[in-house]
Amino acid sequence: MFTYLLYLLTIVGLALSFWKDRQKTKKALLKAWKSFENILPQFLSILILIGLALSILSPETITSLIGARSGLIGVLVASMLGSITLIPGFVAFPLAAALLKSGAGYMQIAAFVSTLMMVGIVTIPLEMKTFGKRATIVRNISAYLFSIVVAVVMGVVL
Repeated sequence: MFTYLLYLLTIVGLALSFWKDRQKTKKALLKAWKSFENILPQFLSILILIGLALSILSPETITSLIGARSGLIGVLVASMLGSITLIPGFVAFPLAAALLKSGAGYMQIAAFVSTLMMVGIVTIPLEMKTFGKRATIVRNISAYLFSIVVAVVMGVVL
């Protein structure tokens, strides 16, 4: 029901914008379409990867690796995977939901998502050029440790 409300608000907002200034609205829609075209290849490739991963890994495998009973080892596995994976946030959360449905634990998913968003092993060379070696290392280690804290808190809360 909430989704339908958001769609309705979007349509009303678009209609009001179109009524107020057709040229600006058309320009904004064209910009939005270009952005969508730029994101689509990445989004589709990530969805394909997620689909392949979920078809290859059975729910039992996911449960044994990052399930609720995998404990600290599962948190560390999930956090390492999150640290080295480079996917955008709009894909991370649906992936997390799919992993939860396949048997992953909340604590492990919290570690995965938080390291995915905050730790950037893949982007370290670029980050070092921009911010320097020391700042990059301190930021990534701090983010990793904070992600573990987040996972533990989630495990206690949920």
